[in-house]
Amino acid sequence: MKSFLTVRRLKIAAVVAVFAGLFGLFLLLGPPHLLAKSESPDFCAMCHVMEAEHTAFMHSGAHRRNGCNDCHLPNNNVALHYIWKSIDGLKDVIFFYSGHVPNRIKLSEHGATVVKANCIRCHSELVSQMDTSRNCWSCHRRVTHTGAGSIETR
Repeated sequence: MKSFLTVRRLKIAAVVAVFAGLFGLFLLLGPPHLLAKSESPDFCAMCHVMEAEHTAFMHSGAHRRNGCNDCHLPNNNVALHYIWKSIDGLKDVIFFYSGHVPNRIKLSEHGATVVKANCIRCHSELVSQMDTSRNCWSCHRRVTHTGAGSIETR
C-alpha cells in the first residue's frame, strides 16, 4: 500500500512538473505572436508613459527606421538579446502596474552601455578611428529621444 501511494505521488509530481514547465515556457515566450509584436516601436508606445519617447523617436530622422530593440537591447548575442528583453519587459510591466513609473524616464547605466555598444556596432566603419570612451549622445544630442528633431520632451 505504501509503494502504491509513493508511485501515485510521483505521478502527480511529474504531471505538476510538466504543467509548470509548460506554463513557464508560456510565460517566457508569451502568448501567441507577442514576441513578434513586442519587436515593434508601436508595442513600446502602447504604454502611455512612453508616448513622448515614441513621438520623439518618430521624428528622429534616420534612426526611426530602427526599432526600439535595435538600440535598447544587446544585439551581439541572440540569447542575451532575449534574456534582457525578458528582464526589461518584466521590469517595465512591474513599474507600470505597480504605479511606480518615474516621471522622467532615464536610461540606466546598463542601458547606456547597451545603447553605446549598438551605436558602435551600427556605425563601426565611421567610429573605427575614433575614441569611443565617451557616450555618443554627449555630442550627438539630437539622437536621444528628448532631443530628436524639433520635438523636446520632458
